[in-house]
Amino acid sequence: MHTDARTLENGALLEGDLCIVGAGASGITIARELANSNLKVLLLEGGGFDFDPQMQELYRGDIIGKPYYPLQAAALHFFGGTTNHWAGWCSTYEPIDFEKRDWVPHSGWPIRREDLDPFYARAQNVLELGPYKYDAADWKNDDPDRVPLLNDSHVVWTKMWQFSPPTRFGQKYRSEIVNSANVHLYTHANVVEVEANDGLTAVQSVRARGFDGRELRARAKRFVLACHTIQNARLLLASNRQARTGLGNGNDLVGRYFMEHFEMPAGELAVANPRTTKTKLYQLAFPGNTPRGELALSPSAQKEHRILNGTASVEPGDPADQVQGTFQFIDTAMITAMRKWELGGKKGPPPIAIALAGRAPRASGPPRFFHLTTRQEQAPNPDSRVTLSTEKDALGMPRVRLDWQMTELDKRSMRTFYEVLGREMGRTGTGRVQIRDWLLSDDRSWPSFISGGWHHMGTTRMSADPKEGVVDANCRVHGLANLYIGGAAVYPTAGAVNPTLTLVALSLRLADHLKTTGPW
Repeated sequence: MHTDARTLENGALLEGDLCIVGAGASGITIARELANSNLKVLLLEGGGFDFDPQMQELYRGDIIGKPYYPLQAAALHFFGGTTNHWAGWCSTYEPIDFEKRDWVPHSGWPIRREDLDPFYARAQNVLELGPYKYDAADWKNDDPDRVPLLNDSHVVWTKMWQFSPPTRFGQKYRSEIVNSANVHLYTHANVVEVEANDGLTAVQSVRARGFDGRELRARAKRFVLACHTIQNARLLLASNRQARTGLGNGNDLVGRYFMEHFEMPAGELAVANPRTTKTKLYQLAFPGNTPRGELALSPSAQKEHRILNGTASVEPGDPADQVQGTFQFIDTAMITAMRKWELGGKKGPPPIAIALAGRAPRASGPPRFFHLTTRQEQAPNPDSRVTLSTEKDALGMPRVRLDWQMTELDKRSMRTFYEVLGREMGRTGTGRVQIRDWLLSDDRSWPSFISGGWHHMGTTRMSADPKEGVVDANCRVHGLANLYIGGAAVYPTAGAVNPTLTLVALSLRLADHLKTTGPW
């Protein structure tokens, strides 16, 4: 059922068994899993069912580190969350992403890839993907053109992607949530504080406020903060009436280890024999067009060269083409055009597809030249963090400051990736790789167009030891018996691929944990 919180009296008290804060991919996934159970689930969403500029402005914050997107544009504040504008790219994290790597400080998850496999399989359905297959051999489908660029390499392999339509959770699952007998959705319920008991051992309630100053409280036996990565940290840090540094922040870790994925033009590939080089497996794909392959380095190569995990997309194009980073390419005009396309019935190809098609080579026949664009994890860095500003928003909540910082390992990994790739291309006679000048410069210098994938991760990282993270292996906040975190905020490392599939898998795993463990 659904209630607009603006219709409730000031001081209203909501009571349930579980309270989920945030109705994005994680919150909706958990609520759906607990629908039709004997639990009363409160699902609190700060926005309504549609985009609202006043609501979106609550996410505005300061950028004090490396250049970054405006924070009010990087996540959406209404039912369905950021799935309302995501592009649908899905792939799994690799086993090495979960491992403790001695060359990557602060790496290692308290769970393994095999712990997520059954939830990855279930997440395929939630995101309207195909079968749970991410091996290039599974997608050959007797097509002779679907072969790896490097057939005989043990160093370079093909990382596969699938594409969601993309699934807009706010549209796809709205009626299911609204019509649920035990899930009680409250829109326009902006949570501004998490309130603990006197001993700071458990959460008693959350406090929400509207633009008119009216407040409500929600009490429950358990709570899940399922806002986006920055907002989860903001809520914990701002809940500082009882704990001076914020809830769950006894070790000064809330807000730290903010991570992104680097998405940057990094090189060019010239193939030796375009007529025999098969590229269909790496074709440019859009949502609904599955699958797509990208070049990746084996775990043994990553270990040998002591580098981070990354991939390279392979897109046809002349070396003289101007290839832009994400910050440059996806400008305000394109975001506006994409939004109109989404809201206007989605007739014809999306604007981004038209723009990319304009960059493609016009000559007939197999292409010889390809642009190589990096997708790479960012090394976990405690100095890359979210803190609170002295400025407050319209609800009286402190705004955030984002200090996005890199390490020497980030850039060195990117350059080494292309050096190894180039050697393999030459050894096999496949082609030659040219590395862009900016990547050959000093390890600590970054170009003005440094860009990411709009993927926020970290800030409440997962760890077995409370001195190394904010939540445990079941996403429960260390030291608080009944508070959990949902979403990519719990990632200890970023992996090399978009976070949504893993985010949904972790949310399914958290939902199963909540179902099977008390107290209720």
